[in-house]
Amino acid sequence: MEGENVSFPNTFVLLGFSENPGLQIPLFAVVLIFHILTIIGNSSIILLSMVEPRLHTPMYFFLGNLSLLDLCITCTIVPQLLANLWGPEKTISSWGCITQLYLFTWTGYTECVLLAVMAYDRYVAICHPLRYSLIMHHWACVWLVAVSWASGLTNSLIQSTLTLQLPLCGHHTLDHFFCEMPALIKLACSDTTANDLSFIFGTIPFGVMAPILVLISYTLIARAVLKLPSVEGRHKAFSTCSSHLVVVTMYFGPGTCMYIQPPSSSTNAKFLSLFYCVITPLLNPLIYTLRNKDVKAAWKRILQPQRGRNICEAR
Repeated sequence: MEGENVSFPNTFVLLGFSENPGLQIPLFAVVLIFHILTIIGNSSIILLSMVEPRLHTPMYFFLGNLSLLDLCITCTIVPQLLANLWGPEKTISSWGCITQLYLFTWTGYTECVLLAVMAYDRYVAICHPLRYSLIMHHWACVWLVAVSWASGLTNSLIQSTLTLQLPLCGHHTLDHFFCEMPALIKLACSDTTANDLSFIFGTIPFGVMAPILVLISYTLIARAVLKLPSVEGRHKAFSTCSSHLVVVTMYFGPGTCMYIQPPSSSTNAKFLSLFYCVITPLLNPLIYTLRNKDVKAAWKRILQPQRGRNICEAR
């Protein structure tokens, strides 16, 4: 059956981290804690950006969408990963695999575009402050976010559908912890050159052009900031952009290693994917909140009245 062309199987076997059985229970505990913290952190940012009037700005509108993407990624991948780490069963249903494939590629491509949009927003805010409200008005922000989600969805539908149409061999074992497109392509019995080329050309606008746009935006920002006469002004401008730069680096760094120059070891590739799917969605809200005075002030305004009521009730 190894080389036999068969229909799409009912289940797939996810090898995950089974080559390191001693790591599975400790990894389960770590991933579970990170998953809970990720849901709390990103949900908090979405809630704050909706209920706090002072955060109704383009930057927090984009940040709320980034948190929504991080929630989609972690809730698509992590529950199945936890199930496979905890129990002896290492399988996923065909519909679960298809869902992971479409949602992961959709959110991944969308986040590439959204990070470029956020870099453009910082460029306009710092380099054209007097025209910021005119350029980044409400409907412009809605349109930019809609383009991000729609372009990611379109590319996901094309790439994932082409992958699922490949004839598979008799084995249906994925050397990964989720249904990733390159891992599924490796199961094909037929020539996958067309799929590989389609994947490369489909990824270029998202994995190459988006980082280039981010780089251009921050190059222009750096030139404008260095011309400021005030040291305090330069420090404030750079601190405004530092959080986004860290997030961009954490996102595109592992992505570049995974897809443009894949690791020779499958174990290294899995840990890179684990960083991308588990750790990055956790760190994003921490980076934006720990260094952000607006978010801290919003939390204080929400929590202080509640604390005041509790003191009055105690008295």
